[in-house]
Amino acid sequence: MFDLLGGGILGGIFGGVFRLAPEVLKFFDKKNERSHELMMFSRQCELEQQRGQMRLAEIGAQREAAVDAGVMDAFNAAIHQQADMVKAAGGWAASLSASVRPVVTYWMLLIWSFVHIWFAWNAWLAGAPATEVFKTMMSPDFSALLVGSLNFELLVRTLKQRGL
Repeated sequence: MFDLLGGGILGGIFGGVFRLAPEVLKFFDKKNERSHELMMFSRQCELEQQRGQMRLAEIGAQREAAVDAGVMDAFNAAIHQQADMVKAAGGWAASLSASVRPVVTYWMLLIWSFVHIWFAWNAWLAGAPATEVFKTMMSPDFSALLVGSLNFELLVRTLKQRGL
């Protein structure tokens, strides 16, 4: 009986299994290959999408740089045009135009200082200690205005000396 199973039936079964095994392995291999290709395609699509977004951002940055350069050119042209108009108007107009900013700056500092000194004097007359009066007079707002105005005036002179 063992010869009967060993010779024909068992040999046929093993032969069939060994004949089908490569086909089953090919099926699973193709399935894995297709899923790998799908995954690679999706990654490639993501990469292309990121490249497109980067390109759009680059184009936007170039556009903003061009607009900024145009704004600066227009600003410089307006300054030069105003300077040419003042020169064409004559010497007194140029002097008046040049004196506006310093006069307004000094006027603001004078009024602000006078108000602070007046309040400090009245507080001192009312009996407030001198240290408290000074601390109140030199408020952060007053200090910022004073230092900002002086820095602006000094920077304008420095930039003019350098031709900027």
